[in-house]
Amino acid sequence: MTDSVALDTVDLHILRLLQNDARTTYRELAAEVGVAPSTCLDRVTRLRRTGVILGHQLRLDPARLGRGLEALLSVQVRPHRRELIGPFVERIRTLPESRALFHLTGPDDYLVHVAVTDTADLQRLVLDEFTSRREVARVETRLIFQQWECGPLLPPAARTGGPGRDQDVGTGPVPRQDHGAGSW
Repeated sequence: MTDSVALDTVDLHILRLLQNDARTTYRELAAEVGVAPSTCLDRVTRLRRTGVILGHQLRLDPARLGRGLEALLSVQVRPHRRELIGPFVERIRTLPESRALFHLTGPDDYLVHVAVTDTADLQRLVLDEFTSRREVARVETRLIFQQWECGPLLPPAARTGGPGRDQDVGTGPVPRQDHGAGSW
């Protein structure tokens, strides 16, 4: 595990705002958190340098790209050996339908989030790219009807108020955008 980075309330506020909209300018961030733009730039630079901020991602609507059906595939690999796992993971990561891949504990070894055009495309993907592999023992498919974002991600010490409460120390509420089905 990596060591956590010490963050103060200004850092947490910056992170919360950037997770809500990564295109926020340094001037807007600085005004919102109450520091000079140069200070804000220094803090964001430090957050990147220390690995707290890993990058920026563009979210796309799979349905608007012709991939309106999303599913979670639970995959069991047998035997679960390193020499089989590496090629399996690399193959799944290269598939254009793959959105996310998780290595799990429990009866299933992997959970794969996929986006496909329709049920026939999903069937083709499961048969041609998963069950046709000799190391794949079982695939269980679950369709995704709808999904929501749950961010922002903050360190455990930054949360107060107990379960179900959204009170972040020193940041105040920032409205979350619900992008509805298809956003990830």
